Amino acid sequence: MKIFRTVLWALIAVMALMLGWFTYEWQMSDSQMAEKPYGVPFELVDQTGAPITEAAFRGRPTALFFGFTHCPEICPTTLYELDGWLKQADPEGGKIGAYFITVDPERDSPELLGSYVSGVSDRIVGISGEPAKIAEVIKGFNIYARKVPSDTVDGEYSMDHTASVFLLDEQGRFKGTIAWGENPETAVTKLKNLLKG
Repeated sequence: MKIFRTVLWALIAVMALMLGWFTYEWQMSDSQMAEKPYGVPFELVDQTGAPITEAAFRGRPTALFFGFTHCPEICPTTLYELDGWLKQADPEGGKIGAYFITVDPERDSPELLGSYVSGVSDRIVGISGEPAKIAEVIKGFNIYARKVPSDTVDGEYSMDHTASVFLLDEQGRFKGTIAWGENPETAVTKLKNLLKG
């Protein structure tokens, strides 16, 4: 029985050390993420075909959403809601940058993105680019995106993807998210808080 207790206490001590190490690592990575711009550098194009880089996410707070134009529900709903939240948090416009980056560059040309986004909002800018460059951005911003082939139509597919709106401060640092289905008042409050810095 004495050996069992000794082994048990040793296991508890090891678990406590591991928990302490994981906590330290998590806090370090969290603080590092808060100190530097979120994501990776990129060279893509906006919905007009003009070049756009990560510099667009500097100088003012940013709301960033990843999606695709063939999305049946989440993307159009999120764009519509984001436009409404922006109008409440930033009535005059221009204080918060808002961007919609495609996770489906094979189908989402700048022109298609332009008509899709502008049909919902004049405050949100669509971003597309070469598939390899979009893949780098998806990975660099820790976005989940996966092609899902259609069960009924050959060659057709949909995209599973992260459905949150990412919030960045004026230096491009990660400040939080607005989740899919978030309470609208909470979403507006988060955008207003983003403006306060």
